[in-house]
Amino acid sequence: MVSKKVKITNELGIHARPATKLVRIASSGKSQVSLIKDNQRANAQSILGVMLLEAISGSSIIIEVEGEDEEMVLEKLVRLINNNFEED
Repeated sequence: MVSKKVKITNELGIHARPATKLVRIASSGKSQVSLIKDNQRANAQSILGVMLLEAISGSSIIIEVEGEDEEMVLEKLVRLINNNFEED
């Protein structure tokens, strides 16, 4: 398992469009992906789970990935978040 803590920096946080992009990447590989915010864990392959985290701008989340392509999936998710979900 690999994990990384990242900060949400886009102005609107993880709303519907960013959540869709995140879920698409999390679901594209063979690994299981979880997001953790304030001790609340969500399946990153579930749009509802991601939205229920209420990750606003400035909040931090931990991405945990476990599986055969975990490094690749983690890298893609971190890049997406660090690029403000390609919204700016």
